[in-house]
Amino acid sequence: MGKRILLTESINAIAKSELEAKGHTVELINYSPDKDELIEKLKNFDVIGIRSKTKITAEVLKEASHLHAIGCFCIGTNQVDLESAQEFGIPVFNAPHSNTRSVAELVIAEIVALARGLGDKNTNAHKGQWDKSAVGSVEVRGKKLGIVGYGHIGSQVSVLAEGMGLDVYFFDEAKKLPLGNATPLSSLKELLSTCDFVTLHVPELPSTKDMITAKELSQMKKGSYLINASRGTVVVINDLAAAIKEEHIAGAAVDVFPTEPASNKDEFQSPLQGLKNVILTPHIGGSTEEAQISIGQEVSDSLNKFLNYGSTAGAVNFPNLEMSYRNNYSRLTNVHLNEPGMLGQINNIISKAGVNIGGQSLSTDEKIGYLIIDIDSKKDVQNLADEIKVLQKSVITRVLY
Repeated sequence: MGKRILLTESINAIAKSELEAKGHTVELINYSPDKDELIEKLKNFDVIGIRSKTKITAEVLKEASHLHAIGCFCIGTNQVDLESAQEFGIPVFNAPHSNTRSVAELVIAEIVALARGLGDKNTNAHKGQWDKSAVGSVEVRGKKLGIVGYGHIGSQVSVLAEGMGLDVYFFDEAKKLPLGNATPLSSLKELLSTCDFVTLHVPELPSTKDMITAKELSQMKKGSYLINASRGTVVVINDLAAAIKEEHIAGAAVDVFPTEPASNKDEFQSPLQGLKNVILTPHIGGSTEEAQISIGQEVSDSLNKFLNYGSTAGAVNFPNLEMSYRNNYSRLTNVHLNEPGMLGQINNIISKAGVNIGGQSLSTDEKIGYLIIDIDSKKDVQNLADEIKVLQKSVITRVLY
């Protein structure tokens, strides 16, 4: 049975097409609803798709615990209370790969732009000022680039930068395989003091909040450049503004901010505005047509596989589980607290009904277990689901087909 799906924030229309092609009903809106409107709207939907501005808080989830799934049509999932979603048996999917190239290309462009002071020269030319000078303009070839966070995007930046002749260094809390001739460094401090350009590619975590403060900026080489296209909470903006005014930092490119306007109609303000050789962009790292199409396809594919077949592959807050489709079987799924005996209780219910299990797969994490069961009976599947869902440790049980 098709589900009712709400897509917010002008998610690429390819997502609507992909979901409707699988039998679901989709409404696409071009804004982020506030909390009250969101709670009211979700009464009429089974699934919601969001980008970065729509906040799915514990309060929202409490009022919308009936949701089957949440799709984040972006990389980040910090706008969703993942723990609360799991408690209600709601998997959350995102797009960890789709905008990698777009963000990496923007970073490379900003490295060149900062090295040549293109932002200021462009502004002056528009004002009629002929600012032809080589002072402060340098080639990027042979310079040292430091990448903080060597994941999907950081490693792509590494490959592109090396192709342009930069010497690439990186620091990551986890051990990562260097690509090309990139050199891993043992600490953030070592990277900051070594490199001419520093680009940040870390997730939003308690450990990355205010990761770059006045202290870290002072550890950077005098005359170096900082690029942040990761999360707005990673850099203390006032400290960065001070370091630029003091000319310790020669320039910066910032795409993400601690506080961002809710829509294109709202005013944007930042302490970095008006500073020399500072490039400010409105969170457009992944805003290319190619990336948005790819994100729409990636997340809608994850949602389709979950809604139609129960697959949680790629879910960020759920045990990842996938089971192949079996013709002539009924399929039900169950989320339960990860405590001993639950699988036995479920199988006992099925056994007592005299129904054969055609396939069964279980995956667990610290808190929950997720189970997919195929049975060879069409008529008994809803009765079995009703019995399983009232088990004391059961969270949610659904019949898929």
